[in-house]
Amino acid sequence: MIEYWHNPRCSKSRAGLALLEENGAQIEVRRYLEDAPSAEEIRAVLAKLSVPAIEMMRTGEKQFKEAGLSKDTSDDALVQAMADHPILIERPLAIAGDKAAIGRPPEALLDLL
Repeated sequence: MIEYWHNPRCSKSRAGLALLEENGAQIEVRRYLEDAPSAEEIRAVLAKLSVPAIEMMRTGEKQFKEAGLSKDTSDDALVQAMADHPILIERPLAIAGDKAAIGRPPEALLDLL
């Protein structure tokens, strides 16, 4: 089962979901903007991605700048910002067992199959 953090308004998110479905994946869709992940859930995903928090963020969003965040902001502060403003979470994002992938490009999601 793949947990898929999805924003249906995002073309990359829709493309990633379609790609997983075309490849027969069992998917549980989570509309993360409506069902925001907690800071603990975000930390767990970061551990599975093995990347710093900034790599999981949409740095071009206005909330990123409004919150005074930068690439030098601590991971703890970035995680809290993502929990407070889920629009800052890079999308699409998929989690399967002890692995996770950011679907940029969408084909990166295939590593979870």
